[in-house]
Order: sequence, then C-alpha cells, then structure tokens
Amino acid sequence: MPFRTAPMLSLSLWPGVLVAEAPQLGVYIHWPFCAAICPYCDFNVHPVRDMQTADWRVGYFRALEHAQHLRAHGPVETVFFGGGTPSLMPPELIGDLLADIDRRWGLAADAEVSLEANPVSAPQSHLQALRAAGINRLSLGVQAFDAAALKFLGRTHSVAQARTAFEAAGGIFDRVSLDLIYARPGQTLAEWADELARALALAPAHMSLYQLTIEPDTPFFKRHAAGKFIMPDEALAADMYELTQASCAAAGLPAYEVSNHARAGHACRHNMASWRGGDYLGIGPGAHGRVSTGRGRVATRALAKPAAWLESLADGVDGADGMAETRLLGHEDVHAETVLLGLRLVEGVPMSRLEALGVPLDAGRIADLRAAGLLEANPQNLAVTQAGRLLLDRITDAVLAD
Repeated sequence: MPFRTAPMLSLSLWPGVLVAEAPQLGVYIHWPFCAAICPYCDFNVHPVRDMQTADWRVGYFRALEHAQHLRAHGPVETVFFGGGTPSLMPPELIGDLLADIDRRWGLAADAEVSLEANPVSAPQSHLQALRAAGINRLSLGVQAFDAAALKFLGRTHSVAQARTAFEAAGGIFDRVSLDLIYARPGQTLAEWADELARALALAPAHMSLYQLTIEPDTPFFKRHAAGKFIMPDEALAADMYELTQASCAAAGLPAYEVSNHARAGHACRHNMASWRGGDYLGIGPGAHGRVSTGRGRVATRALAKPAAWLESLADGVDGADGMAETRLLGHEDVHAETVLLGLRLVEGVPMSRLEALGVPLDAGRIADLRAAGLLEANPQNLAVTQAGRLLLDRITDAVLAD
C-alpha cells in the first residue's frame, strides 16, 4: 500500500505538545562519512574529506535543540549512532552529544547507547575511548569471514582484523553485535554453513544477518545489470535463509526479527522500540524520525547532503532546522507502517493494538494465510511464521484491507 502524502508542517505550531502515555523515546544520530564507500551500499554516505569538527559540533547541537521543540519530554531510553562509519567520530564529540541529550531530555540510567563500527577503524585504544564516551553497545560491520568476499564487498579490513576487533570489543562493551552479508554471488550453501559456523564459534550474543540485495544507484546495480556477476537464485537464497534460522537457533541465538538474532536479553532495544512504534528523533544528514504529538504522528527527514545540512544549521541562519521534510502522517501511513514494521518482528503485532489504531485488516485473507501456515494461528496476535517470513512483503500487502 503506498503511503499518502500529508501536509508539511512547522514545528512551531505545537512545540512540546504532550501525548498521553507517550511512546518510548530514542535518538538516532547519523554520521554520514566512510573511509571507503562499499559498492552495495545505498545509505546516505559520503567519502571522508577534510572537515572541521567544530562545525559538526554546532550542527548536531543545533539539530538537537530543534528536535526538542518537537518532543520536549523524555527520558531518552536509547541512542543509536549509525552511518556511515560513526566509529570515525571523535569520542569527545560523542561524549558531548550524549551529555547534551541528557541535559535536554534526561538519559535513562539504563539507556542503551549503540554505535556502528568498522573493524579497521576500531583498534582497542579507540574502542576504550568510545566506551569512556558513553557507548555501551557496539555493532561491528564484519560482513564476511572470507577474504575474497571481503574484497568483492569493498571492505577494507581482513578476516584477522575482524576477529581481533570483535574479541577486543567483547572485553570492553556490555553488548556486541556482529553483522554478516550472505547469499552473495557464487556462494554455495556449504560455504555459507561453514562461514556462519565460524562466526557462531566466536559466541556472539547478537548477530545481524542480511541477504545481499542489489539496490538502484549503487555500483553493484550497474555491474549486475552489465552481467558482471549473477545473484543466487530464489531457491538457493531460501535454503540459505532456512539454514541461518536453524544454525542460529541451535547456537542459542533465535531470530527476533527477519534479519536479527540474539540470546535472551540481547536484542537491540533501539530497533525493537522503533519496530514497535516508539518515537525516535532523527539527527544528522538524511536522518529520519518519527514522533507522536497531540496532533498525530509526525515524520521528519533531514537534508541529505552534509554541506547543505550544516549550512542550514549554521550560526545566523534564521529559523532553519536542517529538515527537508516535516509532515503529519495520514491514517493510511500509520496503518501501513504499523503492519510493515510489526510483521518484521517474530513477536508480531497484538491485534488489540491494530484495533485501537483502526487498522483495516482483511479477515478473509488473514484466515487463508493462517490456514496456509504463513501466519501464526493465535487469533490475539498477527505474526508471520518462519515460512511466511520468506514472503513477508506479499503477506504485509495481503493483510491490509483494500
């Protein structure tokens, strides 16, 4: 179901409007720079150039100031530094941003503070500095435990560096996640089984495991279109997915979301809150946000180009807030997002929540999907089965009434 465009709004129309039983609040901070751009990546990332840390400090602080007008009350339960490669951020800047968040909203005593890191930018001394700055959860972008695959994916670290960084992080942070990409060109089921087993042997408490997808406007898209590599067929990709679920579950890391696996108590709280419909403030170039207000749920999107975002937030720019878009979501938007995000979770979405939001559901299709074993049988909950997760997009469209 396509999202319906709603009117653009000025935050000044309702600064600090409270909502009864406001959702949990998180903050997402986007650092848009990488030492090298991976050919599969379609995120808002840019190559590292000479930059003035003082300018970025001003930009982020001013963006947080504007965000406070949208939601003035806290506390902030989770902070997520994403990118890009936020492990390239000066630890002093990270610490100052966390202090500013605490001053504005209050940072919960048990707040989860995550940061994405590239193994090549994560020597032990830097990891210790990040921990001292306030990071307590690290997401390590390993992507492959195979030298040829790392080269193909455009990664700049080696397998040995990935292992060293992961082992060092485990002794520094409360929680560490490991990311891998599978269903790569030429990869066999046996090769993925061996690679996954080697990753699980490191005993991670959390793993994000993604199938490689070819996104438009990426170098891989052009190379794939030119026939320079062939992606695995759907049957092999499905076999790899099933193997992933079985292997991780056997190792004590069952799936809690389509691509995420964790031991009990180690799921990413920031992402879980977002998938459950929580509020999050999007800070930084291209960052998205969702906030519940007295007038409804608001979507924000920051200016994507770093220079434009910084210029908008610079000293002397009257009324500029770094945003490309701030709009009130229509009912169809909220309904579609609730189902789309909720069905990604193994736990699904309580029917009581869908009913409270007035989400129009197709009871007949839902009954058929339950009978086919693609939706869980529990009538109090809308949840996709493991078999259904392979058809998630189709199921999401099917359960919403036309």
